[in-house]
Parts: sequence; C-alpha cells; structure tokens
Amino acid sequence: MTRPLQGFGLGLRPGYYEDALASQCSVDWFEIVSENYMIAGGRPFYMLDRIAERYPLAMHGVSLSIGGRDPLDRDYLRQLATLARRVRPRVISDHLCWTSGDGVQLHDLLPLPQTDEAVRHVAARVREVQDALGQQILLENVSSYLRFSGDALDEAQFLSAIVAESGCGLLLDVNNAWVNGHNHGFDPYAMLDALPVDAVGQIHLAGHSVDALGSGLLIDTHDQPVCSDVWALYAHAVRRFGDVPAMIERDDNYPPFTELLAELAQARDIAATAMPRREAA
Repeated sequence: MTRPLQGFGLGLRPGYYEDALASQCSVDWFEIVSENYMIAGGRPFYMLDRIAERYPLAMHGVSLSIGGRDPLDRDYLRQLATLARRVRPRVISDHLCWTSGDGVQLHDLLPLPQTDEAVRHVAARVREVQDALGQQILLENVSSYLRFSGDALDEAQFLSAIVAESGCGLLLDVNNAWVNGHNHGFDPYAMLDALPVDAVGQIHLAGHSVDALGSGLLIDTHDQPVCSDVWALYAHAVRRFGDVPAMIERDDNYPPFTELLAELAQARDIAATAMPRREAA
C-alpha cells in the first residue's frame, strides 16, 4: 500500500486548535472526526482551514455504518465527499461495524458477525463508498464485548477477507486489538501476524479502562494514556508492518497538549527502535 501520510499524528479536538497552530507544535499530521465538520461554517471550519494550511489531514468517520442492513445513506456520503473536497485529506477512514438500524442512528460502534456472508455484504458496500468518494477507504478494527455464536472466522481472517474482497485498506487500532484479545481470549500478537502486511495504512494508539462493574472486561474508553501492554504490541506492529503512520487518539478526559506530545514522542522512540533495519546495498 502507498501510504499518503507519513510520521506521527494526533486527533484534532476543539480544545487543541490553538496548540495545533503554535509554531513549536511537533506533530506531522492531524486526524479530524468527519462528522464534526459536516456543518455550514463557524469557528470549527475557520480553525480547520487554518490548520489545513499547515498540516496534512486525515478524515475519520463514525457514522458510515458500513456493516448495517439499511441502504447506505446517500446524503451522508454526499456530505462526506463535500468535506473531502474542502479538506483534501490524505486518508478517509471509518469503522468496521454497524451504527444504525431502521433509520435510527444508535451512536455506537456495534460489532458484526464474522461470517462469509458478512464479508460479502461489507465488501459490496465498501466498493460503493469508494466509488462515491473516488478513493480507497480504510476500515478500523473495533473493540467488542461479545461474539456471535455463528462466527465462522476469527478476527484476522474476517479483516483480511474484507480487504481482499473490497480493495479497502486497514486502519489498525492497536489498543482495540489488545482489548479484544483480552475480552475474547485470543493472542493479539498472533492476530497482527495474520493480517496482510500491505493492507495496513494507518495505526491508532489509545488507552482503555477496566469495566467498573466488575465484569473483568476491558473497555475502549480512549480516556487514558496508552498503557505498557499496548506500547509493546505497537512495537510488534512496527516490526510486522513497517513505517506506518501512527497517531495518539484521545476522546475524553483530555490532558494538556504537552502530555499528548510526550506520548507521541514515545511512539516515535518505540517505532525507531522496532523498525526493521534494511541491509545496505
């Protein structure tokens, strides 16, 4: 896969607009939540335009519902395409999940049955979306807290089959791989090893929490720093997939911008140490 992003990025949130524009900001690119900018104008667009003048951008959506049974929302796709023409993103991504049913937006990233039928269903919809946008999209592996009794594929097989069938790429969320490995009892290192190397176009790094109700599940809260287990799995991902653009994703309990920059520096250091060394010619 040709990777149109390079280096290390952060999720752009309104509280960090001014930090992003500071001259000392050591970030290579920013990722926006697409739905936050499907508006007519206002301060968010004003700030986004200024930031887009200085940094490459990626667009990351939460409402595509690529695995849903409702027809694809054509109004949403038109808005997404309009935003893409304005932002000129290097990458457009969303989640491998379903988020709506019977016309109702559920505001959650719900898991899919891992079956051949689901692969065909998702792949057909991915091809429609890519045709509508005029470019490849990346799909992110989501965290989940249950599995379907009819699952015929493991997670790596499911992701790999969708890539092969649709031509999309993968946004590998390393935290989600760790969370799912814990919650469902599989080895996340083996999962990464089973994914197609050339399909991974971007990496997310985030934090999680232990279920406060005592279930023992890990919950993908994105409100904590990246933990040591996820950093170790990220190092493995770098050894497996190489120089993939990676970012820190934070969606709650926002720290000072300097703390995110420190996490980003940690990602750089881990990647530099783990990167496979090429033999001299």
